[in-house]
Amino acid sequence: LEAFSYSVSHDLRSPLRAIDGFSKALLEDYQDRLDDTALDYLQRVCRGAERMGHLIDDLLQLSRVSRTALEKRSVDLRQLAEEITGKLREREPERQVQIVLGESLTTRGDERLLSIVLENLFENAWKFTRYVAAPHIEFGMVKEGDETVFFVRDNGAGFDMTYADKLFGAFQRLHSAQDFEGTGIGLATVQRIVHRHGGRVWAEAVPGEGATFYFTLSAAD
Repeated sequence: LEAFSYSVSHDLRSPLRAIDGFSKALLEDYQDRLDDTALDYLQRVCRGAERMGHLIDDLLQLSRVSRTALEKRSVDLRQLAEEITGKLREREPERQVQIVLGESLTTRGDERLLSIVLENLFENAWKFTRYVAAPHIEFGMVKEGDETVFFVRDNGAGFDMTYADKLFGAFQRLHSAQDFEGTGIGLATVQRIVHRHGGRVWAEAVPGEGATFYFTLSAAD
């Protein structure tokens, strides 16, 4: 899958740039000559090209995290979370989301890859709390015996646990693209990175009440 994703993603980039570029050129240069129906069709092409671009980026990321050599060191997950949530707030400053970050969220692992894990989990939490009156996102950790379990919890859309086994498969979506955008690759990437760190990842949720994603990381090199 990784080799296929890498090859296909690279081969798709060139024709996609042409589709996107010429479509935007038509919109900019010939907008006044097109009727409403033609403009609508052209805008759909542009949106489709944009979605395909995101899909290619996610496929490339999935292939890279599977092949990249791990560089393990001490990682401050709280600091990474602060940077990620700060960018989310900058992207949508009008949203009032309560974000709670726990203390002492330090682990050992590949900082760049663990940042990708948190980016995906926080972006999902941010996205799925979009229609909640008082959105809340929490990042913390609990001890279960000798094991440290990190979690990202939100009070958003949640999902039916009947379909929990599909969560971490590539291209699997539990919500419609009309309600929540996405490529269906983010959680597959999260699982791949966590497994490469010798850990595990799982989720619990209630429809309409939110979801919690848990993950562990092996301390061994």
